Amino acid sequence: MEFFSPVEYEILLLSLRVAFWGVICSLPFAILVALLLARCSFPGKFILNTIVHLPLVVPPVVIGYLLLLVFGNNGVLGPWLFEVFQISIAFTWKGAALAASVMAFPLMVRAIRLSLDLLDVELEEAAATLGAGPFKKFISVTLPLILPGIIVGTLLGFARSLGEFGATITFVSNIPGETQTLPLAMFKYIQTPGGDFQALRLMTLSVILAVGALIISELVERKLKARNL
Repeated sequence: MEFFSPVEYEILLLSLRVAFWGVICSLPFAILVALLLARCSFPGKFILNTIVHLPLVVPPVVIGYLLLLVFGNNGVLGPWLFEVFQISIAFTWKGAALAASVMAFPLMVRAIRLSLDLLDVELEEAAATLGAGPFKKFISVTLPLILPGIIVGTLLGFARSLGEFGATITFVSNIPGETQTLPLAMFKYIQTPGGDFQALRLMTLSVILAVGALIISELVERKLKARNL
């Protein structure tokens, strides 16, 4: 007997798909922003830092509504994206991935920035004195040394993406087979008479996935700290 029903498999696979692409697409930007905040001084740095961490302090529904205003079918960029690239984001799994990536982005930036703060700058300076340019120095020295922080940030972002609800339901609604991830499916079953058992099964699955990601990130973080002692 299969442990999951076909519907539950569909919800699980969609959730993993949304979380995966949400994290992968935002990771390069998280590294870039972490580098800017950790190593650069420029006008507007405080504003950038505030914008990056905004999803942590405002209700997720606000983020979802902002995404709808920008990428919705009648939003600022939505019609242009569809006309030029034939891409529709709102009310699709792509929009769910975008909402998840925005909500996970601050956690990824913070983890990577912490790793950069713990990095011995003298190692980068030594590479520069040996003739390494900025790009080669980053690829050969900085990136390998902050890799544990990147892994931690990626895992935290993945766990956050799996649990995203408010921004997702506001931006892409709760469409079975298209945008109905684990939290949204739980919400549906909780509101359905007799759906408590299904909601409990999905809750258990969500907790297992999230705890697994957090345990792995904690182990990597401990390794990072031990290396820098």
